[in-house]
Amino acid sequence: MHSLCFQWRGLLAALLWLMTLPQLTTAQSTARARTFIFEYQATVPVAPAKTRQVDLWLPVAHSDAAQDVQILQIDAPGKHKATEGQHGNQLLHLRLRQPKAPTTVLVRYQVTRREHRAPQPAKGRIPMQDPDSARWLAPDRLVPLDDQIRSWAREVVREARAEMPLDQARAIYNHVVATVKYDKTGQGWGRGDIYYACDARHGNCTDFHALFIGYCRALGIPARFSIGFPLPPERGTGEVKGYHCWAEFYTPQTGWVPIDASEAAKNPDRREYYFGAHDENRVEFTRGRDLTLEPVQQALPLNYFIYPHAEADGKPLEGVQHSFRYQDVLADEL
Repeated sequence: MHSLCFQWRGLLAALLWLMTLPQLTTAQSTARARTFIFEYQATVPVAPAKTRQVDLWLPVAHSDAAQDVQILQIDAPGKHKATEGQHGNQLLHLRLRQPKAPTTVLVRYQVTRREHRAPQPAKGRIPMQDPDSARWLAPDRLVPLDDQIRSWAREVVREARAEMPLDQARAIYNHVVATVKYDKTGQGWGRGDIYYACDARHGNCTDFHALFIGYCRALGIPARFSIGFPLPPERGTGEVKGYHCWAEFYTPQTGWVPIDASEAAKNPDRREYYFGAHDENRVEFTRGRDLTLEPVQQALPLNYFIYPHAEADGKPLEGVQHSFRYQDVLADEL
């Protein structure tokens, strides 16, 4: 009887999912798409005197179900190598021997990004199909899964009377969007530190999603972090000032579900949309946190990897400049 009741609650949760997110019932073929040129440029400053070598790593955008990526051009001095790192992330590594001048690297892409919407709930179990499944239940350095985090997560779902994983994830999302303000003032924001987010209740996308991912994992719901760049919704050309990050969570009834809590906080009228969708105005570069590069960097694992990382004789090299630009491609230009 208990098993039957549990299955009935799972079916009810799936039906509610369909009712509250009608846009998910539309075929994926109708998802909006955007094609654009994206340029990622990094300039390494002159290294300290007597430096023997400088290593530079850049994240490389990858193709997946939500985006098609083609590298059009790589401008880099000397030898460079594209490699694969953790979680299938793509990287570009460049080694400079006894560099005497600043070095600039440019990678130019053509990207077609599609709106990413959650699949319709299934009658049976949807396999996770992720070789890193255990990682998405584990803590990050700045997102511990200790007794305090578990207690706060349980309190959120208890107040919402959420029992099934899908309902619990929705309760966490609603809690984060309602109680955290998008505000990049003061110090401490931007690191994705869950305790900072819990205390300050403001920050940027990394802080929002540290809280969402940490609470999900604390309740046994796999959740993963992705980072890339946002594009303004208006088509055209311009500079991208900085990164954007987002998240997904997994339940057996739905598979991986995209969410964007910080965009929902900035755009309250789209709160429903961003629980179950990522718009097409973005490009993803890497997934996961506490990352080890390839070849392995001497520095500690990177909190997240979206900007260039450089080392001079194994020591972090500061002052690497970066810039990013986009240009939309019209349909008749494809």
